Amino acid sequence: MSTATEPQTAGVARRAAGTGRRGGLLWVVWRQNRGMALVLLALLVAGGIGMAVQGSAMAGYLAEHDIAGCALISTDPRCENVQSAVEDFRAAYGNGFRLAQLLLVLMPALIGLFAGAPLFSRELENGTHKLMLTQSVGPLRWVGAKLALPAVLTAVAVAGLAAGYLWMWRSGGQETLGAYWYSDSGFLALGPVPVAQSLLAFAVGALTGLLIRRTVAAMVVTLGVTGVLLLAFTLVRSSLLPPVITDFPHGGTMPDNTWILAEGSLTTSGERLPEGTCSAGPGMEKCLLAHHVDDGSYVVQHPAAHHWPMAWLESGIALALAAVVTLVICRVVRRKFG
Repeated sequence: MSTATEPQTAGVARRAAGTGRRGGLLWVVWRQNRGMALVLLALLVAGGIGMAVQGSAMAGYLAEHDIAGCALISTDPRCENVQSAVEDFRAAYGNGFRLAQLLLVLMPALIGLFAGAPLFSRELENGTHKLMLTQSVGPLRWVGAKLALPAVLTAVAVAGLAAGYLWMWRSGGQETLGAYWYSDSGFLALGPVPVAQSLLAFAVGALTGLLIRRTVAAMVVTLGVTGVLLLAFTLVRSSLLPPVITDFPHGGTMPDNTWILAEGSLTTSGERLPEGTCSAGPGMEKCLLAHHVDDGSYVVQHPAAHHWPMAWLESGIALALAAVVTLVICRVVRRKFG
């Protein structure tokens, strides 16, 4: 996302160092990141307008057809015989909603690739960092300025897009849209999660570029590391909070927005028998009788009330990792150039 070429960067650095002003370094960093700022501003404006228009249209459709909170298959008596309206709603607004969701899901990778990885690698590859470090700018001041401005731009832009997406998601209703909070893509796009993940990817990209010193190679490695981190968060997400176990001695159902982790049957003694203990087949009935299974069941689940605590916990972990990576960057810079 940086547009500065080697001669331009060198000239800018010489002029900034020669002025003797405290703002000279920040001016250089701003000149180097103008391209990134313009791209993020364009995404924020276009995305914000698109989400506002889509959210208003979805809210109007739901009010007109009285299908707010209705899924394709719902136990709510109010939602009987509205399947065609729900299908039409998803057909009309589903693609636009998924496009906004995809943008936020991809933001960490895009930030890591085009803002983080080239941050140091481009200057180290071209040798322009020497112009700043040989003047009155110390290594830690240099790295602080290099990291701070892009990080602030990233946080503001992604937070704005996430706020627009959250409003649109609430306007359309997760049940009617079929976009539940616990889905992998839904969780990554909601609330503070995309902001924290983007800042982590930015820090990882910056460290990778600092160590590898080659822009293209740093971008490839950053993409791989970011993907691994996102996968790791996905695998441990259900363990961020203890799940709730709900028994249904005489049958029952869970709300559509419940994240079901496991389910099974209840025995006559009240014990829980995991699903799959008695496999389907000729011997299934005999197995159920042997375990004294009645018509009760249980569900291991995260209710919708767990969403925001889990989102803030995951975001906190991501921000803590970003802080650790930033400290590593400072140590590497101090060792190499200090």
